[in-house]
Amino acid sequence: MTEKYKIYISEEMRSRLFNDAELFEFLKKDGSVNLNGYLKEVLVNYFDSYRKHKEDLLVSIIKDLGAFPSVDGNDAVLIAGRIINSYMKQSDMYDDRSSAVTLTLSGSSLDVMHTIENNMLSDCSLSQYVHDLFSSYLSYSRSRRERIAFSDVFKELEDAIDKKAVVTFSSSSADGRKFTVEPYLIASSKEEQCNYLLCADTGTHQPRTFRISRIRALYMTSERFVPDEKTEARLKEAAVKSPQSVYRNVSAKVFLTDQGIQKYRLITKNRPPVSKKEGSIYFFDWPKREIEDYFRRFGRDAIILSPADSRESLRYFYMKALSAYSKPDITLAGSADGGPSKDQ
Repeated sequence: MTEKYKIYISEEMRSRLFNDAELFEFLKKDGSVNLNGYLKEVLVNYFDSYRKHKEDLLVSIIKDLGAFPSVDGNDAVLIAGRIINSYMKQSDMYDDRSSAVTLTLSGSSLDVMHTIENNMLSDCSLSQYVHDLFSSYLSYSRSRRERIAFSDVFKELEDAIDKKAVVTFSSSSADGRKFTVEPYLIASSKEEQCNYLLCADTGTHQPRTFRISRIRALYMTSERFVPDEKTEARLKEAAVKSPQSVYRNVSAKVFLTDQGIQKYRLITKNRPPVSKKEGSIYFFDWPKREIEDYFRRFGRDAIILSPADSRESLRYFYMKALSAYSKPDITLAGSADGGPSKDQ
C-alpha cells in the first residue's frame, strides 16, 4: 500500500534537504535526485530519536515548572509544549512555508507516518509535526545527518569493527566491483563533513578508504582478522588529517600568486594545512593526490613546484583542458570527448 502526504516547508529547508540527498547520492534510475527516497530514510531513522528527545524534554520542563507554586499541572503541560516547539525549531528561516514536498510512502515509512497521525498530533497538524522533525534533523552537522540517514550501514560497520570481522560490499562510485576489506575505524572529514570507512584490502593489505554513503550491499562475513599495528597507526593518522585519503604524505612546494593566496584562504574544502611559508612559496606535508586535487581549482594562480610528478600531473591536466577548449565546434548534445553536460 502506498499513500501520499503533502508537507509544507520553507524553500530554505527544501534546498538543504535536496542538497543532502544529492550529496548522499539518493538518485533515481535516470540519475536525478531522489528527494522522496531520502526523506523516507530520514523519517524512518530519525522518528524514534526525535520523539524520545521531545518526550524527555517535556518531562524535564514540566518537572521544573512544577517547582513553582503559581503554576498548576495543566498550565505546566501547556507551557512546556510551547517551550519545546520553540526550542526544537532550528531557525526562524524555516517559518516561511512557501514550498511543499509530496511524500510517497509505503512499508516502514508509511507505518511511521500512521504512528504520527494516530499519536502525535494533539497540539499541531501532521504537516507541522513532520516540518519540525525535519527542522530538528537539520540542526545536526552533516556528518551526523549522514549517520542518521545510513544508520543501518553504520551499525553493521561498527559491529564488524568491534568483532574484527571482514566485510564485503560494492560502491556506487565503482560499478560492478566487489570489495573485501578489514574494517579498522570510521572517521569524519572536517571539510566535507562526510564519514569514511578506513580499512585494509584483504588481498593486497593496502589501506583503503570508502565514503560510507556510497557503500552498497554490505555484508559482514564470518571471517576474522588480526589488526596490523602499522596499518592501524597509518589509518588513525589519516583519520585525524584527511580520512578521505589514506595515501602517504609527501613534501610539496607550491608557488601562489596574490590571487592564489586569496583563493587558499577562501577555498576551505579539503584544504591542506601549511607547514611553512617562504614568501609566495607554501610548503605542505600532505597526501600527493589531495594536493593535486585541491590545487586543480586554482588555475594559473597556483604552480606546484615539487614533487615533480605532481607538477607534471597538473601540467598534463591543464594541457588536456586547453586542448578541449581549443576545439572549434563543441555541440550542446555532449560527446565522449567532452561536450557540456545537462547541468550546465
